Amino acid sequence: MGDSEPPSIRPPETITITVLRARNLKGSSTKADAVNAMVKVEFGEKGLGESPKVDCTADTPAEFNYNATMSCTYDDPTALDEIAHKPVVLTVIEVLPKEKKQKEEKTVQLGQCTVDMLPLVKGETKHRYTLVVNPLPGSPLETIPPEAPRPEVDVMLSVNEPLVDNSQLDAGNLMTITVESLFSPPESWTLTGAQYAYAAALPVPVTSEKETPIVFANGALKPGIDKEVPNKQKKWAVPATAQANAIYMPDQFIAQDAIEDEDGDFRGKDDREHRTVAEQEKNRCTWNTERRSYLEGSAVKSFQDKIAKCRYWPLEVMRLPQPASGKGKKKQDEQADTKKGSGAVKDDEGSVSFHGVAFVNLAPLLYPGVKRIRGAYKIYSYTDQALYEKTKRKVGLGEEAARIANNILNRSTASPGPKKGGGGGKDDKKEKDAKKGGPTHQSSRHSRLDDSRHSKVPGDETRRSNSIAQTHDSEDHDTHAKDHHDHKKTSQTIKSDAGSEHEAQAPVNLEGQQYVDSKSYIMFEICLTKPLIPKRPPEELARRVAEYIPPRPLFPKRTDGAQRAVDDFHTQVSSVAGLILDEFRDMFGDDLKTDENLSQEAMEARRQKLIYELNASGKYFAFKEQLKHSVVKIVREKYLKTTNFEDRQELQTFLSELYVYLIDQMHESLTKTLSLEDQAPVPAPLTDSEQLKHFAREAEVNGNFELATKYYQERIARNRNDPSHWFDYGTFCLYINDITKAEECFKECVAIDQKHLHGLLLFGVVCTLQEKHEAAETFFEAATCVQPKSILAWTMLGLFYDAVQNEIGAEMAYIEANKLNQQAAVNAARALKEEELAKQRVEHSESEASHKDDQGGLAPPTSNTLVPDIKQPTPPSSERGQGSARSSEKVSSGRRPSASKRSSAVSEKLEYQIIEGEGVEEGVAISVLSEKPPSADKSHVSHGDSRETSKTGRNKSDSNLSRPSSEYRRGSARGTPQMEEASEETPPREPTPVPTSSIYMQAIDWLLEVKAVPFTERALAHELLSPMGGLTAHYHIALARVKLQKSDLKEAEESLNEALQFDYQNPDVWALMGHVMYLLNDTTEARSCYERTIDFVADASEMHSVYLRLGSIYLRDEKFQEAKNTFLMACKRSPSCVSWLGVGMACYRLGELAEAEDALSEANILNNSDPEVWGYLSLVCLKTGRQLEAEQAYKYAIKVNLEDTDLLDEIIRTQQEAGFGNPQF
Repeated sequence: MGDSEPPSIRPPETITITVLRARNLKGSSTKADAVNAMVKVEFGEKGLGESPKVDCTADTPAEFNYNATMSCTYDDPTALDEIAHKPVVLTVIEVLPKEKKQKEEKTVQLGQCTVDMLPLVKGETKHRYTLVVNPLPGSPLETIPPEAPRPEVDVMLSVNEPLVDNSQLDAGNLMTITVESLFSPPESWTLTGAQYAYAAALPVPVTSEKETPIVFANGALKPGIDKEVPNKQKKWAVPATAQANAIYMPDQFIAQDAIEDEDGDFRGKDDREHRTVAEQEKNRCTWNTERRSYLEGSAVKSFQDKIAKCRYWPLEVMRLPQPASGKGKKKQDEQADTKKGSGAVKDDEGSVSFHGVAFVNLAPLLYPGVKRIRGAYKIYSYTDQALYEKTKRKVGLGEEAARIANNILNRSTASPGPKKGGGGGKDDKKEKDAKKGGPTHQSSRHSRLDDSRHSKVPGDETRRSNSIAQTHDSEDHDTHAKDHHDHKKTSQTIKSDAGSEHEAQAPVNLEGQQYVDSKSYIMFEICLTKPLIPKRPPEELARRVAEYIPPRPLFPKRTDGAQRAVDDFHTQVSSVAGLILDEFRDMFGDDLKTDENLSQEAMEARRQKLIYELNASGKYFAFKEQLKHSVVKIVREKYLKTTNFEDRQELQTFLSELYVYLIDQMHESLTKTLSLEDQAPVPAPLTDSEQLKHFAREAEVNGNFELATKYYQERIARNRNDPSHWFDYGTFCLYINDITKAEECFKECVAIDQKHLHGLLLFGVVCTLQEKHEAAETFFEAATCVQPKSILAWTMLGLFYDAVQNEIGAEMAYIEANKLNQQAAVNAARALKEEELAKQRVEHSESEASHKDDQGGLAPPTSNTLVPDIKQPTPPSSERGQGSARSSEKVSSGRRPSASKRSSAVSEKLEYQIIEGEGVEEGVAISVLSEKPPSADKSHVSHGDSRETSKTGRNKSDSNLSRPSSEYRRGSARGTPQMEEASEETPPREPTPVPTSSIYMQAIDWLLEVKAVPFTERALAHELLSPMGGLTAHYHIALARVKLQKSDLKEAEESLNEALQFDYQNPDVWALMGHVMYLLNDTTEARSCYERTIDFVADASEMHSVYLRLGSIYLRDEKFQEAKNTFLMACKRSPSCVSWLGVGMACYRLGELAEAEDALSEANILNNSDPEVWGYLSLVCLKTGRQLEAEQAYKYAIKVNLEDTDLLDEIIRTQQEAGFGNPQF
């Protein structure tokens, strides 16, 4: 009564598979031109029908036009999933003609092809394929020559309505899982002896509460690449009845990514060699299988939540016995049924061996915009305890995955493998149980992943078979659900009884431990059609930034108005007046030079002549047209007349009024234009923007924030459209903790330039400090879009995510920043190497030219002069024996020539030999150029190589020496022809360049400059834990600078003392220690630190403040000569008002009044409002007896508020001694 109605279920949708035509078929008969063929259509193991028989010739295709249908129901959540991962199999069959007394027609299967129905799952209603027919074994199609046209079939998929509506497309997702190969398997896996099947399995969510295991059961052990080139084409996970090459997915191949772009475990530079050997020389277990899985909206949400709670996802790997076939299989099934009927456990529980698990980190799928991960994932020994610690799952797939894999293998159409030996019985089972960790581990493997899988509604399987096909594949195991459920209860009972033992001692999986010992890994890929977390595109971020901070035009918009119209008229009058004056000068310029007084009649004659000339030349009408537009504007804007006049009298009145007004404005304009008074030009400023910034930083260091504010504001007043002026002022406001004003400054910076990287970052910092996290995230993301290659932008985004506790987002940002940092190091190393090689080429060419000049260009090179510089002395007997052995082995084992040889072996007859000598850094090659003789003895080259190897001591391992053929086959990477005589050893791989500093330290250096203290402290915490960071001198210096900005002087002193323990000769440490002591008023210690800083060969990063403070200490200690020299050094590096004032003060105290006046004049030019400068200028003028200047300087000092009482008292005393200088006297 009160129950709500169940949600309506969409009626089944019919899918039509139309086989249109087939062409280029070839039959069994060599005489017949036509092939009588038909097509059989299957989905899974269910036949959908057979087409009629149609003849096909070389010129005429077989027009089948046959429709096969199947239904897709929506009451089963796995219906769309099956359509996504199962193909429709088309089998082309030749019908042979009946012979006499033959009752039934004979048929021959020609070939197969698979139809992918994925486009229908993506929302398409029609999709057309042209598929190549893959010949079956023994088919006549195998005899078609490669150059002949391939047999093809045209197929059309169609539905009336999309299988997935728009809401399902938006909420759902399509996951593509690819298991590629397992590399470096355990040594016990061999290609000889009994063969096994290999399976991989992982759980995938189906709904919000239910998961299903996906099993890849077709793994096969393969030899290394040097023995068999792998096939990179992907296979169907459930090929059903497909055979031969039809099991491969059309146009789907394994991706190839650079190791640094992968997401797996073996990505470090130390793992490269292991991966190279494992992927090229060792055996491998290959699947190369792709499995699609459709996730509805609830499954997507469940998948995302599970990744967020526990980022690791289990991928289990196991070895299984090959399934029996024929009668053996039937007998085995009967025995199993007998055992199940008696209530015993099925005797294949020990079939799972080498049970391992790879923990796939799916956290990158929660990065914004990421929809694909791929990498090499390390395989660990499987135990329930390890599984729970990593994935928070109590049990794995275990025997359930093994049973599903056996079902797939038993239904496979491939020929069965060798039968397993039958002598093991219970002893084998016990031995495997012991290896796998006893009954505790064994019982846990039988537990199901989800109890809900056993509680299916009766008839559910019937509906699915009616809608799609009979699901006797990897997901069909409901036939044994009841027995397995009973066994699960038994397993749980055993586990609970052994609970104390499980807690006391962790289970050991000896077979699985072999994965760890062999460093096995599996290549695995997950790809989604759309990311779980969508990434905002750059256009949207730019729009969001513009919403927060609208872009400001460089020039203000000007609207027409009355005053604007009048000003325009004045401008045009001035222009016309100038043109008339130019015309007058051209006509009467010679007469004006005589300076004769002309009569009134002569002047009138000139005027008439000028008017005539203007009319005759047409210039008069041109002037009228020039003035016309400005007059029209005045009429419209000032008098608001835009329509015709109806009354003529009104028109005349308006024209009279307008004429009077225009004449008045003309006279006003001419008065301004023809004014004879010269206006003094505005002098250009003596300081530029960079000087003002320097003065502001100087005042900031000295604690004079008011003066610093003045300088920053003056920069903005000079050019308000420069974003850097606003940015610098904003950083100053951030330093003095004026967050509101800093926000305004950064807002203006971004308004002027919407792509100002540092402005975007600091506006994000300000928003974070104000807890506006949504806006902050927008600006940090916008910064990464503005400059995607910026290490700073990605690091700042990571620090922001740390602040809001978004661990996955922070991890994504730091990974991207580290990639860019590593790439920058590689680029820098490459540029340095190219520069060194260029220098070496120049030196070699010069030495070669000088050598030819010495020989006169006639002496041919001899074999005795081949590389004379690197000939080694004879080694001791032990070394000589080893060297000779190596040389004999190297003759038979080829090696690749070095990079320098490959580049020059063809174009020049020269040879670069790579040697390593004493004092040469490891991995750095020195190219020694020598002339290559026309006929070089190969034994001579071999012995030279052996001597070289004996010195370097870099021998090949025994494994490498045992594979001479594979080493030789790899040859030159650039395809340069190699000489068969040259037997060389592969040069060692150059070390990967290491960045000079971590991403956090780079961010710290920038954050210290912009005074963003909270983010600096967070970055310092990361630097402390970083592998490249830790407690270093750079770290302690940065920490001390943070403490200085926070005025924690004692803590800053402690950090600097720690930094001195790492680097006692670092000038930055001593400079900062001097600042700390100066601020603590310990001038003696501060002077010692500053003097030590100046005495170092290398300067500190900021010397100006060192000079100023040391000079002020000298002045205080009355060491005026030292003060003068120190201030002069400051003036030489970066002159300022303060530095010149210091020079003037020192010179005044030394009695050098002329030099003091010059220095004070320089200071006054740079800042004419400094009261101390005016005060000392007054003293100098009093000492030199200049009364007027002394009084003026004194008045200016008082006007600009001289507050130094000692200086005021000294000025007054000097005035009293001189008897002048004060107007009040």
